[in-house]
Amino acid sequence: MRWFPRAVSSFRRGGDEVLPSPNIWYYQKAYEVENRAQDVDGEIWRVLAERRDWSGADVLDIGCGDGFHLPRFAAKARSVLGIEPHEPLVRDARHRVGDLPNVEVRQGRAQRLPVPDAAFDVVHARTAYFFGPGCEPGLREAERVLRPGGTLLIVDLDVASEPYGRWMRLDLPRYDPPGVEKFFARQGFDCRKVMTRWLFDDAAAMEEVLKIEFSAPVAAKAIAEVRRLNEVSSGTGTKQVTLPVGYRVHTRTKPTGLVVPGHSVSPAEAASGVPSSASPRRP
Repeated sequence: MRWFPRAVSSFRRGGDEVLPSPNIWYYQKAYEVENRAQDVDGEIWRVLAERRDWSGADVLDIGCGDGFHLPRFAAKARSVLGIEPHEPLVRDARHRVGDLPNVEVRQGRAQRLPVPDAAFDVVHARTAYFFGPGCEPGLREAERVLRPGGTLLIVDLDVASEPYGRWMRLDLPRYDPPGVEKFFARQGFDCRKVMTRWLFDDAAAMEEVLKIEFSAPVAAKAIAEVRRLNEVSSGTGTKQVTLPVGYRVHTRTKPTGLVVPGHSVSPAEAASGVPSSASPRRP
């Protein structure tokens, strides 16, 4: 996703501004097509549920966009709050979840969440804000609003995976996938790599999505490769089109007891009830 370097440089300056998302902010209809195509087999949801069950929990979704994932959490959670900085998306998210009594949407940003301390059991963010070095203000806010024993779940794209990650690397030559993984490890996160399958109704839908995710030259390469992988001719046709896309699920659990200041515990250690000071919690 081609806004990473700009976003990271802004966060390093300590800025509190909101950086526009170049896809959903400007191409919301195409992004809806993308959301519906993503992870059709539910692999990300399966891993998230393994890492932290949100049944009966209070869930915060940071960067919820137009609310696409909120109903999925609401089906099992006690309450769900979506936070989104872009007012038009806040409006559309509220419309999407209007008939769900346990869901609320507020305008806000990751660096300054409009919620009290220790209010949530689960904080979730998917391909929003948390892209590696520079996101420390948001990590501190997530830690603040989590209850002891609560879990932060961050889903981002695996830029080392093929073929989607290769296209991303073409647009982001300075992006360092191993460096990002090391950053999250230093912050006390576990990392689980997940391979998913995107499924589009036809080649036209696939092209529409790739054109909002990549620069024009890279999108052209990606579209041609996906057509070859699916044996789709130059015509639009009606054949469904699949695309393998890799993700990373980063997980960190807030300690429930006394630990060495500045340190956290892994989910496995938290489940065992044995505190640890093996990895830093904050920079």
